[in-house]
Amino acid sequence: MSVRSCEQTDDLAQEERSTREELNRKIKEQKVVIDELSNLKKNRKVYIQQPNSNIFFLTDKGETLSSCKKELDKMKKDYQDM
Repeated sequence: MSVRSCEQTDDLAQEERSTREELNRKIKEQKVVIDELSNLKKNRKVYIQQPNSNIFFLTDKGETLSSCKKELDKMKKDYQDM
């Protein structure tokens, strides 16, 4: 294996570790969101932020919680597949 190949392999390994760490951080973040939503009182309002915007819209707590759980499951599956 040439020096160039070793460097490329090291770069790929570093990139994969970085991607794994980032996904792991997002999984932890999503768990906190789910926990927070689960512990809200029934009459509390929930707002969701629009992507790439500072605009928030009122949303249904149950739907939001369900959506967050699905996203967490997807992230966990992606993490295991790495």
